[in-house]
Amino acid sequence: MNVKKVSVLGVPMYDGCIESYIEQVLLEHSHWKNLKTSATGAHGLIESRGDNEFYEILKEFEFNLPDGKPAVWVARAKGAKDIQRCFGPYVFSELMKASSSSDLKHYLCGGKEGVAVALKTACEQKFDNQNIVGTHCPPFRALSGQEFESLADEINKSKADVVWVGISTPKQEKFAYKLSKYTNVKCLITVGAAFDYHTGSITPAPHWMQEGGLEWLFRLYMEPGRLWRRYINIVPKFLIFGIMDIFGLYNHPLKKNS
Repeated sequence: MNVKKVSVLGVPMYDGCIESYIEQVLLEHSHWKNLKTSATGAHGLIESRGDNEFYEILKEFEFNLPDGKPAVWVARAKGAKDIQRCFGPYVFSELMKASSSSDLKHYLCGGKEGVAVALKTACEQKFDNQNIVGTHCPPFRALSGQEFESLADEINKSKADVVWVGISTPKQEKFAYKLSKYTNVKCLITVGAAFDYHTGSITPAPHWMQEGGLEWLFRLYMEPGRLWRRYINIVPKFLIFGIMDIFGLYNHPLKKNS
């Protein structure tokens, strides 16, 4: 499988766009087994600096899609010509639409109680996709190995091709990685808040803010109490480390341990 990648803050990011990624899924998925995709932005890249397990998992994922504009800007400054933002909710909606008339079957795993079921209904109504073969709402705690096996057994019995995981970074990537040890599917895709976006729990930022790399600012405005600590940590660090990476001065703090 040929996947163009570019390193951003030490993490191999997909040098492509949503359309090219979906094309690979539709054309090549029959040859895949448990391939893993993340939609990763500045949040994930900064988190990976202090979490060795998460960092190693991202390096093992076949696709790390650039979820935010800042990662795209750094990659382009480093010479990546084809990279474009692959916003998780858009990856989800575009693949749902593109596969609506195919036999590609989907399993939805994530969200609060009832969200995955609501998303199944949204997929049927908004994207005309009737190929949702199962849903699951994981508990807000770490699953045991036996619980992962039980969930994988349910997924395997559903004959799903694509498992969508919508929790939060880095929990969702760790969840998908562990689940993939037991599943027999084509691919697992982590898409963050996509479940909430498409069930109406989160309001999308205006297009100009998304294009300007200000999605975080809109989210902060909408949920200041929950998100201010996250962004006060992420934004300044990404700005500093991103500039260092562009000029070849960045070394991932965990790279020596990998």
